[in-house]
Amino acid sequence: MTPLRRLLVLKVLNTVAVNARVRTPTDELRRDAEQLSHIILEMQRCFMLRLCKELAPGNVSFPQFFLLAILDQKEVLTMSAIAQKMGHTTAAASGLVARLEGLGYVVRSSAPEDRRKVLVCITPKGSALVCRIREEMVCNLMKMMGHLSPAEQKAWLQIYSKIYNYCQTK
Repeated sequence: MTPLRRLLVLKVLNTVAVNARVRTPTDELRRDAEQLSHIILEMQRCFMLRLCKELAPGNVSFPQFFLLAILDQKEVLTMSAIAQKMGHTTAAASGLVARLEGLGYVVRSSAPEDRRKVLVCITPKGSALVCRIREEMVCNLMKMMGHLSPAEQKAWLQIYSKIYNYCQTK
């Protein structure tokens, strides 16, 4: 048998062996994870495009909106707490806050017990922006959920709740 013929036979045998391989639960899990990866990326793109259009009139970036949403849940945060929650340096967090302050969405003040400590609080204008955008997000989700049965809607919420809880522990 010639070397070329031997190589072809080995290639055919290898292809048959690969195709005949029994699929394991791990293979199926990976295939499902790859499909979910694609779906999640597309959903994020869709949500981000909508969110971008909603944020554009207020001249607010995604990180700035996320910071406003955090501040809307808390009364007051220090600059270091903001930096930690945003995963930024204190200097970067200060830049975000300065931009939001210039737009009238937050105010900064010094802590009474330590003037070096900067406190940040959302303004009513900032809370109104967060409320308006959240309402638009809820309306968009309701439209999407209208394509699901009531049981699927509950299942989606249950699954996302589990994923959210997992992410909160990381």
